[in-house]
Parts: sequence; structure tokens; C-alpha cells
Amino acid sequence: MAPPSVKCLTKLWHPNISEEGDICLSLLRQNSIDGLGWAPTRRLKDVIWGLNSLFTDLLNFDDPLNIEAAELYLKDRDQFRNKVREYVSQFARR
Repeated sequence: MAPPSVKCLTKLWHPNISEEGDICLSLLRQNSIDGLGWAPTRRLKDVIWGLNSLFTDLLNFDDPLNIEAAELYLKDRDQFRNKVREYVSQFARR
């Protein structure tokens, strides 16, 4: 009945993912403001699709988990992309 616990194990630079790996995605919340939160009818594929959207096109700037990343994205996208590349080089390549 409760939403699954999802966490990023690789450190990322993303407006909706904290540097500790916590994820801000409404469907992973029991109660969400937008009405799209967890429900017992949801499936694992819904979580995967939601995470995919988070990494490709669904950025929430109204309630970012990583405020610094959100501000940088809005202020200077080139610098934001450079920071993302830096994190990938440093934390995702092992």
C-alpha cells in the first residue's frame, strides 16, 4: 500500500535529486499536492517511467530538492551541464 523506497546510489547533480540520493517525484509520495502520488493501483513500470521522465524532461522547479542545482539550471544552462558532466566523471565512472 505504501510507495516504494527509491534512492540514487550514484551522486548526481539534478534539481529533483539530493546529493544524498533522495528523489523528489510525486508518484513516490503517499500524499502529493498534484494528486499524482502513490496509489495501490500503481505498478513498478509507473515508477520506472517516472524516473525516466525525471532524467529526460520532467524537472520540477516549484519544489526542487537541490535548490542550488535548480537555480544554476535556470541561471546558466551551460554551467549546469558542465556541473552534470563533472559529477558523471567523478561519481559515475568506476
